Amino acid sequence: MNLYTNLLSADAEGQIQELTGFAKFFAQYGSIIMIVVMIAIMYFLMIRPQKKKQQEEQKMRNSIRVGDELTTIGGITGRVVNIKDDSLIIETGADRNKITIKKWAIQSVETVHEDNDMVDDDDDDDI
Repeated sequence: MNLYTNLLSADAEGQIQELTGFAKFFAQYGSIIMIVVMIAIMYFLMIRPQKKKQQEEQKMRNSIRVGDELTTIGGITGRVVNIKDDSLIIETGADRNKITIKKWAIQSVETVHEDNDMVDDDDDDDI
């Protein structure tokens, strides 16, 4: 058995020595290159889209205004009454119950705002 394995290893070493150029390089470092390629593919297919989705969610949470209709991750829907640094107060239900929630608990905002949307509070339109 030992003689057989020695012959196989000698034959395999001989084949590597016969290779030249790129083939020899790939025979020696091919497994490392394949691992690096797999990590790059995983980054572009999994990690990068997840980061992009998180950035969009953060942008959505930062653009919430008073009066917006929203849904939490728990399924509670309501209208924003007050905004603090990392939390919101929403009114929900017919009784207008007020609930304080964290911004990270917001799943979606049903109210759509344009970037140029300005609130006109003054009443000089009558003049």
